[in-house]
Amino acid sequence: MNQPHLYLASTSPRRRDLLALLRVSYQCVRISVDETAKAGEMPLAYVRRLALAKAHAGCRQPGVGTLPVLGADTAVVLGRRIFGKPADREDGLAMLAALSGREHRVLTAVAVVRQDQARVVVSESRVTMAEMSPAERAAYWDTGEPADKAGGYAVQGLGAVFISRIRGSHSGIMGLPLRETALLLQSFSVPVFPWVHPLEVGAKTATSR
Repeated sequence: MNQPHLYLASTSPRRRDLLALLRVSYQCVRISVDETAKAGEMPLAYVRRLALAKAHAGCRQPGVGTLPVLGADTAVVLGRRIFGKPADREDGLAMLAALSGREHRVLTAVAVVRQDQARVVVSESRVTMAEMSPAERAAYWDTGEPADKAGGYAVQGLGAVFISRIRGSHSGIMGLPLRETALLLQSFSVPVFPWVHPLEVGAKTATSR
């Protein structure tokens, strides 16, 4: 196995596949973070906080050492309402009903932490869902796909059938915006594709301590 360039504080298959596209050598670390939103917390602050919390939690795992740790969080947002993963079938169907025929935002924050350094970037995309009948929502839920997805749908799966328009980052909706992630990793001297220009990093990343 190649020596890892960083650790990924996630076991999400989608994030693992997306990170692999950047040809970065990494290892996963398991973490546990309370994803409950704070009272009155705005969606942008919520995803930033959780991405950083996940990265910091990864740094505390045995054996991580001084390598950077990447954490990410994705939220489906309708107005100020944050849609996480459905609690059960009833919750999932209610989410799909709320999103049906409307445009919503998908926010994905990506944080990288190494010792006393911490940076976070946020990707925002807009997704318009087609009208879904109650029968369609029920049939989709019964496929099992929505159960562990933010907002109760997967843009990379059968959920794409119900999406009529996307503005923004497709990979960001999946859970890891590749452009922003590549630039962020380069700011930590993690090698990614050579045609991602490091001079763009200063304009694309925000530092959080």
